Amino acid sequence: MTSDVLTSVEGAVGRVRLNRPKAIHALTREMCEAISEALLAWRGDSAVKAVVIDHAEGRGFCAGGDVVMLARSGAADGAEANAFFHAEYRLNHLLFTYPKPTVALMDGITMGGGVGISLPCKFRVATENTRLAMPETGIGLFPDVGGGWYLSRLPGRVGQFMALTGARLDGAECKYLGLATHYVAQASLPELVERVGKTPGRVNGAIGNFAGIAPEAKIAANQIAIAKLFASDRLENIVKCLEEDGGDWAQSELATIKSKSPLSCKVSLRLLAEGAKRRDFAEEMRAEYALATHVVRTHDFVEGVRALLIDKDNAPKWEPSSPEEVTDEMLNELFAPLPESEQWTPFPQA
Repeated sequence: MTSDVLTSVEGAVGRVRLNRPKAIHALTREMCEAISEALLAWRGDSAVKAVVIDHAEGRGFCAGGDVVMLARSGAADGAEANAFFHAEYRLNHLLFTYPKPTVALMDGITMGGGVGISLPCKFRVATENTRLAMPETGIGLFPDVGGGWYLSRLPGRVGQFMALTGARLDGAECKYLGLATHYVAQASLPELVERVGKTPGRVNGAIGNFAGIAPEAKIAANQIAIAKLFASDRLENIVKCLEEDGGDWAQSELATIKSKSPLSCKVSLRLLAEGAKRRDFAEEMRAEYALATHVVRTHDFVEGVRALLIDKDNAPKWEPSSPEEVTDEMLNELFAPLPESEQWTPFPQA
């Protein structure tokens, strides 16, 4: 049986290659644990100078996590889902605090869990094939894996726009917004990895040798509209602004938002508002873990996964069905901290 994650050391570089092509390398708990085990071993190994994360065969970098498993667990006791989130968020935090240079090659689809293992890396390489998104509100979830931290720090309410609409960004847009540090043609990636292997102490220079000028970022043309129309942290206000705008772009985004879970949209806006104020990534992960363990058991998450990924009728019946019906009390319940004995914990520091 072929492993879903291939880990190896090539010269002075630790290699992590996602290898679950039929699922576009979506993460399972076992994959998260295998990656963490390798990273922990390399963290204390002076012979390993840098780490490169990419995918092996097949297309896409990483399409997210095993959400069908999460929904089935959420419909039961939630234990398996909780174990997955705990392992995944530990990996996210380990990468965020990793003491050695880390390089993520975000070639192809980079969504959800794929964002979670690429954005913590010091070097994030986008290509002409990159399609980065946090589409969780469409399945009744929220942009987790650090989304509350990363998206809230993007300029001009772009993070809120991404969280609510699930907008897909291409490689040029990722570079423009700082989600990617470099833009490199896909054809150059094998040579790039080889160069990093030869000069692991000068990773920035090695990648820079292959970096090109990204095409014009399409999102730039909409930045003023995004900053204006998505300015509020209240979903009702954003919907009202889009309705009153009347332009084609605004109407298109309004229709997109109306197809998402109102509960998830409100959860996402609150998460980003709180995430913007956090000063510690472990605190963000702890809060997102508590939220995830609650949200995974909601009607909307189970229903969203059913409609989009199991039955594929693309007709989820959200409850509540409108933003106005989602109360602060509902949100407070979902954002309630866990008892100390159940809280998320990071790996011990080296």
